Amino acid sequence: MRKNIFKEIEKNVMRENMDEKTRQKLLGNLLRIKNQRINLMITGATGVGKSSTINALFGKEVAKVGTSADPETTEIDKYELDNLVIWDTPGLGDGKEADNKHSKRIIDKLYEKDENDNLLIDLVLVILDGSSRDLGTSYELINNVIISNLGGNKENRILVAINQADVAMKGKYWNTEENRPEKKLQEFLENKLISVKRRIKEATGIDTEPIYYSAGEKEEGYIQQKTYNLSKLLYYILQRTPEEKRLVYAQNMNKEEIMWKDNDDLQDYRAEVLEKFVESVTKGMAIGGTIGQAIGSL
Repeated sequence: MRKNIFKEIEKNVMRENMDEKTRQKLLGNLLRIKNQRINLMITGATGVGKSSTINALFGKEVAKVGTSADPETTEIDKYELDNLVIWDTPGLGDGKEADNKHSKRIIDKLYEKDENDNLLIDLVLVILDGSSRDLGTSYELINNVIISNLGGNKENRILVAINQADVAMKGKYWNTEENRPEKKLQEFLENKLISVKRRIKEATGIDTEPIYYSAGEKEEGYIQQKTYNLSKLLYYILQRTPEEKRLVYAQNMNKEEIMWKDNDDLQDYRAEVLEKFVESVTKGMAIGGTIGQAIGSL
C-alpha cells in the first residue's frame, strides 16, 4: 500500500527538535500543499508512448476515471491520483478529419478554467517519437494547437520530450549493457534537440528546452526495455511546476527505484528532484533534512 507522504513529513516535523514557530510554519506550508491540485496534460502523435510514459512516471496505480465531459464531444482520458490529474489526449496523425476533432478537444481543455478562474492545465507535456524522421504532425500540434492556445507564461507551461531515444537510429549505437546511448547516437539525439528547439522558436517565438528519454517497456509485469532519463524528465516537469504544488508529484511517483536509475549524468537529477520536493515545503528555511528523510524513505 502506498504511504501517505504528507503524513510521513508531518510525523517527522512533529518529532524533530526545532523551535515552535518554525514547526508551525512548516505544518502550515504542508497543509497548503495538501490542498493544491496539479493538472498535467500529456499529448503527442499516435504511437509516441504517452501511456508508457504515464506508467513509467507514476506506476501501476494510475487509475482511469473516465472521459472528461460529454463522451461524444471529447475523448481525453482522465487519470486521477489523489491531487494529481493527468489528461491523456488522443493521438494525432490518423487523418485530417480526426486530427481536427482532436485538436479542438485539446484547445477546449487548454481554455478551461478551475474554480478560482485560473487556467486548469498547469503543464503540457508534448511527447515526440525519437524514431521518426517525420515530425510534421508534432510541429503542427506544438505550434498551432498548444502554444497558440496556451495563454500566459507559455515557456513555463510546455515541455517537449523526445521518447524512444533507444531506437532513434533503429536500435543502433545503444549500449544495452549500460543502458545508455553511445557517442554517435548521443550526438544524433543532441542534434535532434537543437533542430526541434529551433523549429519551434522560428514558428512561435517561444524558447523551449526539449529533452530526450526512453519510457521503457513492460510486458506482463516484466521489464523488456529499461527506462532512460526518466529522472531528468521528472526534474524538468518539476522545474515548470509552481513551487507550492511540486510535492503533489512526490506522493504519486513510481516507487520502483530501477525506473529512476539510468540518466545522462549531466546533473544528479535524483538529488535535484528531492531538493525540489523539499523546497516545496521549506520555502527557503534551513530545515530540509527532516523533509528529505520522509520523502526519500518512500
